[in-house]
Amino acid sequence: MALMVLSVVGSDRPGLTKALAAAVLSAGGNWLESHLSRLGGLYVGSVLVELAADRVEALRAAAGAVDAEGLEVRIAPAAEADGSAGETLQFGLVGQDRPGIVNQVTAALSDLGANIEAFKTWIAPEPHSGAALFHMDARLRLPPELDAARVQAALEEISAEIMVDISVVAAAAG
Repeated sequence: MALMVLSVVGSDRPGLTKALAAAVLSAGGNWLESHLSRLGGLYVGSVLVELAADRVEALRAAAGAVDAEGLEVRIAPAAEADGSAGETLQFGLVGQDRPGIVNQVTAALSDLGANIEAFKTWIAPEPHSGAALFHMDARLRLPPELDAARVQAALEEISAEIMVDISVVAAAAG
């Protein structure tokens, strides 16, 4: 069996997920996981598909037909599981929106050797003033030599500088 990742982007319209699901099924694939959304007016996302190794070309052909309908589909083999044994943390941040927040936070995490496994950001109005509040949620995988206390300390160090509130907790299993 082969695990394949489909990355998609296209103008959002009804029926795109159906067309993608039909392409996967027609190639004999099983849709395992996906992250699909509307972002900047576009339909974007990724899908993890399992199928017989000899059906990968059929998947490429079926995805090509969807591509012809205006949804760009890129297919790549999934990476082997790396067996990461480090701690997993859930990280949250809220603060006034401004350029550079993502760069500063991700630079601090990268400098520590933390891997970002899931990452979501959004803007929402502050309840009282209506000012734009930036929100970030991330799931982090730490290398075995790094502990949550060091991550918390590094993020607290920059939180005052970029004026944000942070939270770091052990991620739920699963």
